[in-house]
Amino acid sequence: MKHLSKLLAILLAFTVVAVACSSDDDTSSSSTSAPAATEAPAETEAPAETEAPAETEAPAETEAPAEIIYDHGVTEDTIKIGAIADLSGPFAPLVVQIIAAQQAYWDRVNANGGIAGRDVEFWVEDNAYDVPTHLERYEEMSDEDNGVVFLSQSTGSPHTAAIAEALVEDGLGAIPLSWYSGWPDPAFGQNVFESYTNYCYEAINAVDYLATNVIEGEVKLAVLSYPGEYGQDGAAGAKIAAEALGIEVVYDGEGAVVPGADQTPVITGLTESGANLVWVTTGPSLLAELMGGAAAAGFTGTWSGNSPTYNYMLLATALAPMLDSSYYQSTYVLTWNAGDTPGMADMVSALQEAIPDDPVSDAYTIGWTEAMAAHQILEAAAAAGDLTRAGVIAAANATTVDYMGLAPNQGYGGEVNDYIVRESYMFDIQADLFDAAATISGGGSTGSVLMNGGPIVSDITAAHVYEGACFTAG
Repeated sequence: MKHLSKLLAILLAFTVVAVACSSDDDTSSSSTSAPAATEAPAETEAPAETEAPAETEAPAETEAPAEIIYDHGVTEDTIKIGAIADLSGPFAPLVVQIIAAQQAYWDRVNANGGIAGRDVEFWVEDNAYDVPTHLERYEEMSDEDNGVVFLSQSTGSPHTAAIAEALVEDGLGAIPLSWYSGWPDPAFGQNVFESYTNYCYEAINAVDYLATNVIEGEVKLAVLSYPGEYGQDGAAGAKIAAEALGIEVVYDGEGAVVPGADQTPVITGLTESGANLVWVTTGPSLLAELMGGAAAAGFTGTWSGNSPTYNYMLLATALAPMLDSSYYQSTYVLTWNAGDTPGMADMVSALQEAIPDDPVSDAYTIGWTEAMAAHQILEAAAAAGDLTRAGVIAAANATTVDYMGLAPNQGYGGEVNDYIVRESYMFDIQADLFDAAATISGGGSTGSVLMNGGPIVSDITAAHVYEGACFTAG
């Protein structure tokens, strides 16, 4: 295998304890009694049920030129794209839903004539959230004879970092399921086309928003995170916000939350710090353990964290009252049925037809928008008459993806500070809206209610000059 030895060497350089969607496989592990819920902020209202208008249709196909050149992953009849996804590892429950949304999207594209008269073949392989396995799957998908023309998903920060150099060698592009702030750096993620904003900017936005709009009086911040690109990138953003706003960080637990370790020292440090705002960059089961342990020790502060930290299914556990009263959800995209946008109506309508009996989930928006980005890039390449791998990358660098209101639009070309996405979203958790049995056909909510009417961006984030990742390992 032409890249495997080199990729394994790269792997050694990127081995970390926790990343993009860090080791976290049990969102119902907390049985600690939580304090009674307080009412949600008066100004926050539950959105009305979103229904797709009858006339909503798939995006119009771009007329292709008479002749299109192509090389790997494309024939006269098919366009093969790939996803290296966690289908059996710690994040399988959510990633399976992300992939289901992508599959439904591509099925609809094919039902409407495909791209340039070609059906899209969606090839999915499981990496089990394991970097060596990811490398093996990449070796298969990058093959010049039987591989793909584009990766619409590469799950994980170290996983994608381990293939970043090979992507350039193979002239192959990839959309990462990871929001590390290093991807926009051309020296690091040249062929990695990130979606939405990053962990660092998300943390700045949320800490600023909560300090300004939710916390009364002096803000004292605690930062808790996994080690590695995911955890410490989010922690770096929280500290950037604290420094700019003059907020004291009374407990610095950056990198201190190690999966599988005893979290008692972290919980003790937090509860004795005097913090009234906690920023967390972990996974859902560690969030449950930290919040439950802190509540048992009498801690009553406000909590929030980077998007992968929270899973709406925690509302099916004993933690629900505390989440309702104390947790604010930060995200990169709109959650299920939140926001009256054309994209939400279109996605909900399509999934009601494709997978009506599946449960509602916030994860669908991520898969749907990943597919939207890949679709628009491939349409642009076809319109330019070049469906080679190089042509697809050129099209990506010249495309601004229109997410139809599901997320802030995303561009990749030109100077990074002109296109990097800086906006994110904040949601209030309202446990009474959550129904664990809700299905797509039946509607329902994941208990997340949009705040501020749309995306937020801190003045700090808006003014930040991007020169590389907020956190770099070693």
